[in-house]
Amino acid sequence: MSIEDKIKAAAKDAEGKLQAAAGELTGDQKMKAEGEVKQAQASAMNAAADVKDKAQNLLDGIKNAASDAIDKVKEKLD
Repeated sequence: MSIEDKIKAAAKDAEGKLQAAAGELTGDQKMKAEGEVKQAQASAMNAAADVKDKAQNLLDGIKNAASDAIDKVKEKLD
């Protein structure tokens, strides 16, 4: 997850927490619900970034394994 993505998710979460708290204090259930939705969006942003990171790590592992296999074949041919 890039720093920019982390900052965006953290900002969305903080915004949601503040909005939900304000809704709770004022009795505005719509505001509270909107804040909770923003918190859920922040969680989804973090989850998506984690999946992206894991996919990139898997791809890097596959590339490294393929490179190692090619090197071994070259060694045997030499």
